[in-house]
Amino acid sequence: MSDTQITEILGRNRLISEILQSGLEVAIPQRDRGIDLIAYTDFSDKTDKFVAKPIQMKASTNQSFKLLTKYSKFRDLIIAYVWNINDEKNCVTYALTYDEAYKICKEMGWTKTLSWKNGGYGTTKPSKKLVSLLKPYQMSPEKWWDKILYKKTSLNY
Repeated sequence: MSDTQITEILGRNRLISEILQSGLEVAIPQRDRGIDLIAYTDFSDKTDKFVAKPIQMKASTNQSFKLLTKYSKFRDLIIAYVWNINDEKNCVTYALTYDEAYKICKEMGWTKTLSWKNGGYGTTKPSKKLVSLLKPYQMSPEKWWDKILYKKTSLNY
């Protein structure tokens, strides 16, 4: 049996490390109200202004994808899924805006389920289709910059 608190700590530390290695900065909110981290930049060769984005992290010792409708209220929220946290070789991070994650849920048919109507949908056994849909959101240092600096347009749900 795994300790979910340790998984969360390891995931947060892994995520902080990835973001810092990209050249961005990270702040940790003092209280947990749905935002686990804030990634930001102030002045760099990529921008001349302060830009910050809130991050909700979902860490897992295996593979897990879950989207809760309550996160739709957070403007510019990024949801970071850190998979295989205990396996350095296979550990991977996917980062999506709420709208991007919603689009995947819609593509998977989850937004028409009773679970979705009751607050969200998730799986601990991602299908090949889901993994394929997530692939474009697999993070790298440059992708972190893109995710923090550029705003996506909202979907109509």
